[in-house]
Amino acid sequence: MIEKQIEKVNLLGFTLPKMEAFFISIGEKKFRGAQMVKWIHQQGITDFEQMTNLSKALRKQLKQIAEVRPPKVTFEGDSLDGTRKWLMEVDGGSKVETVYIPDGDRGTLCVSSQVGCSLDCSFCSTGKQGFNKNLTTAEIIGQVFLAAQSFGLPVKDSQKRLVTNVVMMGMGEPLLNFDSVIDAMSIMLEDQAYGLSKRRVTLSTSGVVPNLNKLAKVTDVALAISLHAPNDSLRNELVPINRKYPIATLFDSIRNYLSGLSDNRRVTFEYTMLKGVNDSDGLARELSELAKTIRCKINLIPFNPFPGTKYEVSSRNRIYAFQRILLSDGHVVTVRKTRGDDIDAACGQLAGQVADKTKRSSRYIRIEDVTERIQEIPH
Repeated sequence: MIEKQIEKVNLLGFTLPKMEAFFISIGEKKFRGAQMVKWIHQQGITDFEQMTNLSKALRKQLKQIAEVRPPKVTFEGDSLDGTRKWLMEVDGGSKVETVYIPDGDRGTLCVSSQVGCSLDCSFCSTGKQGFNKNLTTAEIIGQVFLAAQSFGLPVKDSQKRLVTNVVMMGMGEPLLNFDSVIDAMSIMLEDQAYGLSKRRVTLSTSGVVPNLNKLAKVTDVALAISLHAPNDSLRNELVPINRKYPIATLFDSIRNYLSGLSDNRRVTFEYTMLKGVNDSDGLARELSELAKTIRCKINLIPFNPFPGTKYEVSSRNRIYAFQRILLSDGHVVTVRKTRGDDIDAACGQLAGQVADKTKRSSRYIRIEDVTERIQEIPH
C-alpha cells in the first residue's frame, strides 16, 4: 500500500493572527506565532532547523506538516538606472513580474496580485495577456520576501533596508483578489514582520467599486486610482470597467474611503499620457474641474509602448503643458519618471508569462518571452 503524502501548509502567507491560530491548533502556545513570523519575514529563514528558539520536537513536527515556500525566481535583471525586475514562477507554472525602483533614500517595490488581468485596459500590456489566476497570499508576500533576500539586508531595519515602500501596482487588479491582497498587506504592515507604515503601502485599483467600499472597512493603506480620463465617454474606452462603475459612482466610493482615514491623506490619480487621445488642453481643464471635487494629487505617467499597441506616448512638451494647466488651478501634480523601460519594467509593461484562461491574448500580437528580452541587460 502506498502511503499518501501529507500536503504541507505554507506558513509564508500566514498573518500573525493566523500564525498564532496555527500553533494553537497543533498544541503550542500562542507566542510561537510571533516567533515564526519574525523568523520568516525579519530574518528570512525558511529552514525550521535554523529556528533555534523552537524546541527540537517542534522543529521536527513542523518539518512534517509545514513549509516556508516562496515563488521561484526564474530571472533577475537590473536596468541601467538601478531598477531591478524579477520573473517569478508561481503554482501552476505561470510567471509574474515584480519590480524594484530606487529613488534616493526611497526604494519602492511594485508587487503583482494576479497572473495576468481580466480588466483589459486598452493601453496596458498585462491586460492584453488575459487572465489565469489569483495569486495566493504566499505568492504575493513572497515577492516582498524575495526582494528583501535579493539585497541581503534586514527588511525590518529602517536604517538599512532598501525596500521602504510597497505598491500593489504590478500585474493584476488587486481588488479582484481581495482576501489574499488584504492578508499580504497585513503582513507588510505587521510590526513583527516588515513593519511598513500605512502611508508606505499603496493599493492601486481601476475602480472595482463594491470591493473598494469593502476595503474601507478593513484597512487604511494609501489609495491610488487608475483614472486616465476625466469623463465617462473616454474612460469607457480606456478602462472598460468604467462602463459598470462610472466616474460619479467611483468618486463617491473614493470619498467614502478617504472619510475613514485618520489623517488628511489624498487619493492619487494615475493618468497615463496617450498622444492625441487624452492629452489635450481641453481634457486637462476637464480633469482639473473633476479633481477639485475630491482630496487628491495627480500623477501623470508617460505611456510605455509595448509590441502590438496602437498608442503612442505624448511628447514631453505636451505632458508639461498638460501639467501646467493643472498646476495653475492649484493641484498637486507630478510627472512620473520612466524607470526600467530597458528591461520592460516600466508602468504598463509588465507581462509575465500567462496561461490565458480568457483566450484574450490570441487576439493580440504576443509579447516575446520576458527572459529573452532581458538577457542582454547588464546585471
